[in-house]
Amino acid sequence: MRRGTPSPADLAGLQAALRLARAAAVREEIPVGAVVVRDGEVLAEAHNETIERNDPTAHAELLAVQRALQAAKTDRLPNATLYVTLEPCAQCAGAIILAKVDRVVYGAADARCGMAGSVYDLLRQPRLNHRPEVVGGLMADECGDLLKRFFSERR
Repeated sequence: MRRGTPSPADLAGLQAALRLARAAAVREEIPVGAVVVRDGEVLAEAHNETIERNDPTAHAELLAVQRALQAAKTDRLPNATLYVTLEPCAQCAGAIILAKVDRVVYGAADARCGMAGSVYDLLRQPRLNHRPEVVGGLMADECGDLLKRFFSERR
């Protein structure tokens, strides 16, 4: 995982994802937001829609990647960065790998399901044919606090 001073583009991308996560919380969805950017252009954005769709696979990352592929009219996303407020799970990591997303920048780590180093590191598994660059922990406190507040209000 790369550390250091985040770029203005990475901060802007994660701030946009955080805005979407807040919108998900208002809709009583788990507050996770994702944005796909390529060459400085937002290709797609999404937040969790698992409740709305009655679909446990409707994660923000998966929806954003699907929408970005449709917008780009392609089946791969080279030179694209996925910004997401929570470390991707196995399902989303698989989609990221299959779509050949170039970079993943996430906020909060996920000690229960995270596949970018927390539980397992699927995104950088050396046996796979694609391994995106991963930057984790950007705006981690803000992203994590949103999730903590969301769950504490429901318990």
